[in-house]
Amino acid sequence: MKFTVVTVSFNSGTKLTETIKNVLKQDFEDFEVLIKDGGSKDDSLTFLKEFLKSSGYEETDGVYRKGNAGCSLRLISEKDSGIYDAMNIAVKLAKGEYISFMNCGDYYASDDVLTKTAAVTEETGNKEIYYGDAYFRKVGNVIHMPKEITPSICYRHIPNHQSCFFKRELWRQKQLNPKFKIRADYEFFLHHYFEKNVRPVYLGITVCDYEGGGYSETKENKKRDAYEHHVITEKYMTKKQLRKEKAFRVFTLQPVRKWIAQDSPFSGAYDKVKKSIYR
Repeated sequence: MKFTVVTVSFNSGTKLTETIKNVLKQDFEDFEVLIKDGGSKDDSLTFLKEFLKSSGYEETDGVYRKGNAGCSLRLISEKDSGIYDAMNIAVKLAKGEYISFMNCGDYYASDDVLTKTAAVTEETGNKEIYYGDAYFRKVGNVIHMPKEITPSICYRHIPNHQSCFFKRELWRQKQLNPKFKIRADYEFFLHHYFEKNVRPVYLGITVCDYEGGGYSETKENKKRDAYEHHVITEKYMTKKQLRKEKAFRVFTLQPVRKWIAQDSPFSGAYDKVKKSIYR
């Protein structure tokens, strides 16, 4: 099996069903959907099951299938200690060669994302990590990534997690560390880049439609986010690299650039300039 699409959920209301509807539209058949629910008490699982039944999916031992379609869906609902623990649990149960995380409220940008990604993996020798661009719904435009991930990119802004495809084997070496409440995925990425010399491959497509405004973006968690970024970069980057990046932030007015990129009416123009530099 080529892909496992993981969706973690807890009391997500209709967002879980909307995300799964989107995922099931993929025109690539050799994949499974694995939903790791944390024991929701709302109607999110009821909504999902009603949708699956009305769409012709039949359930056997927790696995949903529709006729002879190649795609299957598994639902596991049990308590976990949070989003990163749920993601680790899901990967242990996954069967796909590559893992794609599509959280509740997020979507694939087009129906052929998996097809295009599979083609690139075959062309490039099935590398460990692939990444693409992400449409940020909050901003209203695509955030483009460079064709090469450098230490500077690792410090400033790695690819959106939903725009990445990770080889399942990476979890044999290391899992997402739940001591990081906001940046466990960031630490996972930097570990493989700096410690294991993994060089992610750019897909050249927009992979996801990202909702934004999540847990890490609330005001009360921004200090925690900054603290974890500091701890992780101090662990994996050299003092010389860190001095360079901190100086760059000061001289290029990083807070202003962040506002322009994410919250201002100029975000689209800013990204076009950034894209021209990357290309």
